[in-house]
Amino acid sequence: MVLSVNERTFTKEVLESQVPVLVNFEAPWCGLCRIIKPLLLRFKSQCGDEIKLVGVNADDNFKLANTYRLKTLPTLLLIENGIVRKRLEGFSGREDLSAALCEIKESYTNLSLTYSSSKTSELDYRTIRLGA
Repeated sequence: MVLSVNERTFTKEVLESQVPVLVNFEAPWCGLCRIIKPLLLRFKSQCGDEIKLVGVNADDNFKLANTYRLKTLPTLLLIENGIVRKRLEGFSGREDLSAALCEIKESYTNLSLTYSSSKTSELDYRTIRLGA
């Protein structure tokens, strides 16, 4: 299940989150939004607690839609420490979205594995490029 956030809860659930948050801006009338929902749920189950997934109804939260300058729905924002790290919009199909979600998942799961080693000398530092 995806946590639904609104203008009242956005700061606490997204901007102040201890883990990166993938925000799905959607609307009930948006057909593509419904099509990608299973992909997002699978992404969430694969990432576990490493990345939080939330949904925002853009029609009901106009200030948020305006703040993040939504041009099309769905729009996905990866927000970490209150900063937009990646923006996904205008993807042409499931394959595009799957590839982008896979890249995000690998970046964060690899980062977590990097720091799970108990020996500092064995740490494998990696440069992770997020954002366009």
